[in-house]
Amino acid sequence: MTPHMKVGIAGVIVGILLLISPLPWYVPVLIIALAIAIPIAAYAMLDPSQRRRLRQARSRKQLGR
Repeated sequence: MTPHMKVGIAGVIVGILLLISPLPWYVPVLIIALAIAIPIAAYAMLDPSQRRRLRQARSRKQLGR
């Protein structure tokens, strides 16, 4: 699991825990949405060549190379 994925999961967990707190309902929802949207936006900002290199690195890691 990548460090970025760990941060995203932590953001979602914190948002869910905040749902129980006395804060307004939109604060935890906003935190959860940001934890999901930031990695997606970062991937969308990559050039096609950078995406291709990222996919190749992922496939090499899965194959155990």
